[in-house]
Amino acid sequence: MARDKINRRQAVKNISLSIGAIGLSGSIVANCVEDQKTNIQEDLKGNINHSACRWCYQDIPLQEFARKGKEMGLKAIDLLKPDEWKIVREAGLECSLATDTFASITDGFNDPKNHEALQKQYLTLISEASNAGIKQVIVFSGNRNGISDEEGWEQCAKGLDVLVKHAEKNNVTLIMELLNSKVDHKDYQCDLTPWGVGLVDKIGSSNFKLLYDIYHMQIMEGDIIATIRKYTEYIAHYHTGGVPGRHEINRSQELNYPAIMQAVLTTGFKGYVAQEFIPTYDDKLSALQEGIMICDV
Repeated sequence: MARDKINRRQAVKNISLSIGAIGLSGSIVANCVEDQKTNIQEDLKGNINHSACRWCYQDIPLQEFARKGKEMGLKAIDLLKPDEWKIVREAGLECSLATDTFASITDGFNDPKNHEALQKQYLTLISEASNAGIKQVIVFSGNRNGISDEEGWEQCAKGLDVLVKHAEKNNVTLIMELLNSKVDHKDYQCDLTPWGVGLVDKIGSSNFKLLYDIYHMQIMEGDIIATIRKYTEYIAHYHTGGVPGRHEINRSQELNYPAIMQAVLTTGFKGYVAQEFIPTYDDKLSALQEGIMICDV
């Protein structure tokens, strides 16, 4: 029986990867994967804590998305606002990363004019997350707008100081996302792993770490596996995405996600890996299921 499960699981994964490699319609993948849906949870290895970013599936009602996500093996959903937490919790999932409408990629902590407003709003969000049992809250550096790397470190550290201390008291970790400034987020400051690592060192708290977005960092610096190994202690969370285009993570794109996930596991990582690709398949949930299977090493 155990070998039958492994063979079935590998066969479905091979079908998904092969179809992705030749660029056929996602509806074909959907049909191939649909037959296996009832077996997915029992076939997952349990080494990766699977999550998915809500914004990639906004056209699916959250209650439905959470229910079907759980059926296919999700343990959590990423980037949820406070009014969404209860819906996900009632479906048996966690919120793996909290946010709210005020969180801004462009207007962040590197500019002191943003500090007062962000501090007030984030203090409330951290408290709310803690009360709801949510362990992570996302923050952003903001765009450079002529701010040097050194000044960006200084201002981010100053602006985040009160929030990190509040997070320490509330058992919450603030994580700053690494984003590319080449394609998607022009002028964003926290666009290289060493810059983020420098900020983590400057802040000097175990309650402030990085969100390593594999898609974004492949665009900016490559060398993904070596970087993960080198800076593992700085990374609290991962996002996926196919390069180029930020679509499915099968063989239609350039990253070897099974190898990357294996490298993540060898570091002893126990946090969440959240799928953050934009599905192109007609059946978006089948695209998500395929991504989960590819990353389940």
